[in-house]
Amino acid sequence: MNRLVTLAVLVVCTSTAQAAPDTYLIDGTHTFPQFTYTHLGYSSQTHGFDKTSGTVTLDRAAQTGSADVTIDATSVHTGYALFNGIIQGADYFDTTRYPTITFKSSKMTFEGNQPVSMAGDLTIKGVTKPVTLTITHFLCMPHPMLKVVACGANATASIKRSDFNMGKGVPYVSDEIALSLAIEAIKQPTTTQ
Repeated sequence: MNRLVTLAVLVVCTSTAQAAPDTYLIDGTHTFPQFTYTHLGYSSQTHGFDKTSGTVTLDRAAQTGSADVTIDATSVHTGYALFNGIIQGADYFDTTRYPTITFKSSKMTFEGNQPVSMAGDLTIKGVTKPVTLTITHFLCMPHPMLKVVACGANATASIKRSDFNMGKGVPYVSDEIALSLAIEAIKQPTTTQ
């Protein structure tokens, strides 16, 4: 009888351990958020940010996931130093008061074992709005150089900058902004209790 109880406990513990979600640390050297808008109707302009950090938690078996992403708004990169300063000003990102942009999600939608979207809260300039990222590409595999599992994804969403108190210049500069995120994250060692 004792052996049967011990076996049952081992099975439960093993199942629980196998079902535990994995945590991935965002690789800031391969994670680059970008935003695209139209400028006076002449062209679409794309700019980005150079510094992103955070974590992604993923349980593909249970089809759940979450993310906590922080973008350093002072790292905005337009290719033109003067414009970098203007876009960090009070009319736009106001990085003196709001140096970071965050996306926090606890709802990931799957098709099969592949995540296809992630809903969460995007905070820009102190304003938080719900946003759903559509995941257009996703892959997890052993990293050939780091020798640990890594995951990568591309995701997109559309927002209105006026929703975040950044509407200066509309309609000459489009209110609708296309967001895109190229992200890579490295699996962290599992901690045992």
